[in-house]
Amino acid sequence: MRAAGCPLCDGDGGQLVFRGDRFRVIRATEPGFPAFYRVIWTDHVSEFSDLAPADRALCMEAVACVERVVRQQLQPAKINLAALGNMVPHLHWHVIARFEWDSRFPAPVWAPAQREAPPQLLQGIESALPALDDALRAALAAGASNHRPS
Repeated sequence: MRAAGCPLCDGDGGQLVFRGDRFRVIRATEPGFPAFYRVIWTDHVSEFSDLAPADRALCMEAVACVERVVRQQLQPAKINLAALGNMVPHLHWHVIARFEWDSRFPAPVWAPAQREAPPQLLQGIESALPALDDALRAALAAGASNHRPS
């Protein structure tokens, strides 16, 4: 089910990392936050509670998988999870690696900047993204194969 004019129905919503039957994972382009991922539900639903119980479990397992792999690969100070949907009312979860040196830490990524993030540290994270994306694809594919009907 798609909704006309919804940017998450009309396109991937960022750099595609993984596409499954029920959800996809993208890396968003958010300046200053290179490890900013979204788990996007395929069908157009506005709220998490719109999903059937099995789909809610699958969605949260995908969010947890992305969080787990990002933590393993990057060792951030914190992971932020959010499912706001105020601007785009299509169910998607933000999974954002946060570092004590990032421009807004400990405030939310949408808060005013408190400092400039050190370019060399940002570049270090950016250089780790291809390996992180590969690890995410592998983990999500393994998880997806465990959730297929037999």
